[in-house]
Amino acid sequence: MQYVLALIVMLSLGSVSAASSDAGDKELTMTTPSAEDPLFAKPYTDIDEWRDTPVRHRYVHGGFEDTDTRFSYYFPEKEQYEGRFFQYVTPVPDNENLAQNPENADNKIGFSIDSGAYFIETNGGGSAATAGPAFYADPSIAAYRANAAAARYSRVLAADMYGPHRPFGYLYGGSGGGYRTLGSMENTEGVWDGAVPFVLGSPMAAPNVFAVRMHAMRVLYDKFPQIIDAMDAGGSGDPYAGLNEEEAAALREVTRMGFPPNSWFEYDSMGVHAFTLLYQGMMMADPSYFEDFWTVPGYLGADPPESLKKARLQFETTIVAALSDEEATAKGLESVRDLGVDRGTADSAWKVLVNDGSDRPVAFQLAAAPPDVGFLGGDLFVLSGKGEGKRIAVREIVGDVVTLGVADVNTLALLKPGDKVRVDNSNFLAAQTYHRHQVPDASYKVWDQFRDKEGKPLYPQREINLGPLFAMGAAGTVPSGKFHGKIIVVQSGLDREAFPWQADWYAERFREHLGDKADEYYRLWFTENALHSPDESERAPTRVISYMPVLQQALRDVARWVEKGVPPPDTSGYRVVEGQVILAGTAAARKGIQPVVSVSANGGARAVVAPGQEVNFSATVEVPPGAGRVVAARWDFDGAGTFPVAAALPAESDAILTIGASHRFTEPGTYFPTLRVETQRDGDATTPYARIPNLGRVRVVVE
Repeated sequence: MQYVLALIVMLSLGSVSAASSDAGDKELTMTTPSAEDPLFAKPYTDIDEWRDTPVRHRYVHGGFEDTDTRFSYYFPEKEQYEGRFFQYVTPVPDNENLAQNPENADNKIGFSIDSGAYFIETNGGGSAATAGPAFYADPSIAAYRANAAAARYSRVLAADMYGPHRPFGYLYGGSGGGYRTLGSMENTEGVWDGAVPFVLGSPMAAPNVFAVRMHAMRVLYDKFPQIIDAMDAGGSGDPYAGLNEEEAAALREVTRMGFPPNSWFEYDSMGVHAFTLLYQGMMMADPSYFEDFWTVPGYLGADPPESLKKARLQFETTIVAALSDEEATAKGLESVRDLGVDRGTADSAWKVLVNDGSDRPVAFQLAAAPPDVGFLGGDLFVLSGKGEGKRIAVREIVGDVVTLGVADVNTLALLKPGDKVRVDNSNFLAAQTYHRHQVPDASYKVWDQFRDKEGKPLYPQREINLGPLFAMGAAGTVPSGKFHGKIIVVQSGLDREAFPWQADWYAERFREHLGDKADEYYRLWFTENALHSPDESERAPTRVISYMPVLQQALRDVARWVEKGVPPPDTSGYRVVEGQVILAGTAAARKGIQPVVSVSANGGARAVVAPGQEVNFSATVEVPPGAGRVVAARWDFDGAGTFPVAAALPAESDAILTIGASHRFTEPGTYFPTLRVETQRDGDATTPYARIPNLGRVRVVVE
């Protein structure tokens, strides 16, 4: 992530003061541009042509002289244009042509033009935003200045094309792009009129949400199947049953920190996500922590439980060969090729920074395979040869091969066959409880579990509070809630990278700033059954839906709000209980724009039947006020995720709709029949855009 790299750079050059754990005491040099940023005073275009894919539009590409910033504009034909633009913010500076990828399911260009808007995409400032003179980067470039300059110049071209006017502008971005969207709205005025940040992390998210998640993954790995079953439809509802004291404590800790318990279903494939990058920032920012963890009382490693002792790996061997991408893939390490493939998405943009595209080794083959300790990540310490004393991040171990994380090309070039190395996860294990030593102010209630009755931390605290620094590197400043314009936040209910409660934390900051007028400027919509990426629904279609249609409707609604004064549907009805966001049970109380779906089998959440016995299903679908009507409903009985059975819908559906079905299961087993429903604001069953999904799931045991 860009904020990780910015942090590493700033700390290494001493441009950030780390003397206090209070984010307000951090000194960071930022450039606050005037209305016309002098850094971007010389725009140019080098491509201007009409294209017919994915829809008819005028494509304009260009940049700004003496900078690495590049932009792409996609203008609709004049009769389709309604006087606005949508602008997407990637989580890290990337490429200005990502929207042209035909594999993108969200079709940003087509959606924008269908919404009467032109679309803007930039490279976030390019290499100058990540590695300026002497490797110093002014975070404000990638945070908002490059995007703001592209937005301003687009208005010049729009006026030339459509006639004199000022187009309304709307910014949106998720994850790291959500930080940057908020930072843009707080640090500029008059550039954008509204915004839709989505899957937001708080200023304390990194590295803490990943640390606590990895701690739980290590301790609970063998127990996740029973935890998942307990939390699934028709389960016991008690994920703690059968856990020992250490396991129950780990599950309680991660749950109170905000990880949704029913989101563990991909525990064996979710990995450590962006922590591959965050770990490097921690190592550079707070190196003494990793020694203190194993030696100083109050840290888990100073008196380690048996499970931690067993998980520690310090394995010495020698290098046999460095492996290229092709060589590693030929050995079956497909994961190395996965890095860098996904571009610009909320969930996977960090991968680009791990696989930087350089011609470098991506893995090393070792003389012997390290023992299996449940390795989640660690380091390769070089013990001999020209690279002696160097440390290289390791992502995973597959047999006798270690794959690499963030690595310096020059360091990798020093390593040769025969060099002695140590595969060591000591520091990575230490990182897994770092969140205990980062207790922030009282507004972060999920940290109450680490405070005593007087509010003081239970564990030793580090001098540096890293979260706000990471956020500052992305947003330009630590988000304060003092934004300009109107905002709709879209947050996912199953998010395991941006825990759902963090959107509520921002809501509190917005209310502090706006007071009784908050509803005039701000909405928060939770999307039930959605994860951090809209594409993750493809991997588990009977468990997960995409939030992309909600995001599309939010962009249209924020535009109506700004341009016509039409308030969007109300903020979701919810409460936060010990770190968990609990959504209201009915559509009338939940509000927002997503339908509420509940399904029963033979009248309950669980049905036990014999093979061939008919099972009767009943589903209730409730549509929130002003959210449109049901345009599609399909059943999936066998769990394949194809939803082959269409449900009959009335021509004019009410706010509450009942859908019935029956099915016979011929083979013994446990099934999770699922109903997937879509609503559309205008009741348009033909449009591909803004079809708001949700699903209901039930358990059938055939024995």
